[in-house]
Amino acid sequence: MRILLVYAEFPRTYWGFQYSLHIAGKRASLPPLGLITVASHLPPEWELKLVDMNVEPLADEALCWADAVLVGGMLIQAPSMRTVVRRARALGRRTVVGGPAASTSPDEFADADVVFGGEVEGREAELAALIVGAPGGMRPAAAGGQTLVPLRKDARPAVTSSRVPRFDLLQLSAYSGMCVQYSRGCPFRCEFCDIIEIFGRVPRTKTPAQVLAELEALRRLGWAGSVFVVDDNFIGNIKQVRLLLPELRRWQEANGRPFELYTEASLNIARDRALVDAMVAAGFTSVFLGIETPSAEALAETQKTQNLRVDLVAAVEELTRAGLEVMGGFIVGFDSDQPSAFEAQRQFLADAPIPLAMVGLLTALPDTQLWRRLADEGRLRHESRGDQMTRPNFVPVMEEEALLAGYADLLRELYSVDGYLRRCRAALAMLPEPRVLYPRRGWMASLVRAIAVLGVASPRRRMFWSLLAGALRRSLRRAPWAIAKAIQGEHLIRYTEMDVLPRIDRALAEVRQSPPVAARRSSRAG
Repeated sequence: MRILLVYAEFPRTYWGFQYSLHIAGKRASLPPLGLITVASHLPPEWELKLVDMNVEPLADEALCWADAVLVGGMLIQAPSMRTVVRRARALGRRTVVGGPAASTSPDEFADADVVFGGEVEGREAELAALIVGAPGGMRPAAAGGQTLVPLRKDARPAVTSSRVPRFDLLQLSAYSGMCVQYSRGCPFRCEFCDIIEIFGRVPRTKTPAQVLAELEALRRLGWAGSVFVVDDNFIGNIKQVRLLLPELRRWQEANGRPFELYTEASLNIARDRALVDAMVAAGFTSVFLGIETPSAEALAETQKTQNLRVDLVAAVEELTRAGLEVMGGFIVGFDSDQPSAFEAQRQFLADAPIPLAMVGLLTALPDTQLWRRLADEGRLRHESRGDQMTRPNFVPVMEEEALLAGYADLLRELYSVDGYLRRCRAALAMLPEPRVLYPRRGWMASLVRAIAVLGVASPRRRMFWSLLAGALRRSLRRAPWAIAKAIQGEHLIRYTEMDVLPRIDRALAEVRQSPPVAARRSSRAG
């Protein structure tokens, strides 16, 4: 059996860094971990190939080679996923769609032969039978004889049975970073979050031996540099994390510290300095936090009460001084938000040590608590397309014109050259001297390209030289950080100017041509 695994194309996003990947000599930020994990659970005698459409085009020859085509991706990749399915079906190939988009929005893929929701562990035989086309006793979809395997929220597998992903299927040199997964699920109950719907509120962790085996597989393939631990909340099960970190530190030290690690965590991480120090010792240098908003009312509204238990500014500064650079996620457009919310966000971020601060409009993702509430209130317009930077898919409480205009003004400030530089300087002033310089393959070529593109040709060359000079005044060891921030900033600023702001302008024009609609708020939403 010949299986082609296809990772659908991403549109440009803040986290895709598409405007600056070429400076680093890369074609994509991260590989499709979900697909290569599924690949490790397929029958070993099957012949597998992978096409990541963010790295290379999908040729008809690859589709014709396969007996079946497995397509994966997130909701924002759904248009590309549907195109792949149609192409494969036109060539007579069996098609199976999986991943987050298939789990939450199976109706998006009516043309696929099989839509497989949920996780693969413990369901290997079921998936293999569906790929081959053997009857599996699943519920047929209403049209076309499609087999729909819905997400099961009552039977989530132990990830201790997960196998080492098939990293060997990747073109490793095409990516700026690699990724592994330690846990699935999050114990919190944020109203807008789909992670707890897909993976549950009881975090399931791999064993330390599993994590080290995955890192060892990457090391043996020759990878060195950045590794993203993709957990939605790395510290969701703090007891197990405390067992992992010492072993991870020992493995890093025994192998010459080949990997610079980063991850996502909940804000309560700042209340446990011993845990933070253990993460830094194990090789973690940055962490993404869902800060969302400085508004206590909005945090209570969205059930993110864990953020109410810490001083947000103090937490960010504490983590930064400990050696964990903070990346932050923020949201505007909560029901309780007034037009003053934009100024509050602006003030919070003005001098915060958070260079990579992403602000999106509140979106009701399919089958989240927020989606269900808004549906009950009659406020949903359509299901989310995974885009947080255009008109909300529901009727907001704030006048929509004011919401979009305020959001656009906030982004202009956030990703102006001066705004970005202020936050980088704030981070640089607080971050301690790096104890380890992690290996980065091809760093000299990247430096030459950065100087040529960012330091000479770019209209933002002032940003490059300012960052580099500021870092060198601290120490030579800070130069790689400054160059990385200049490369990242090039994308963030260009993407804001060339993609996001024009999109919001179009949305504003649409709103101004439409009659206003008043939202009916529930008592729970305030």
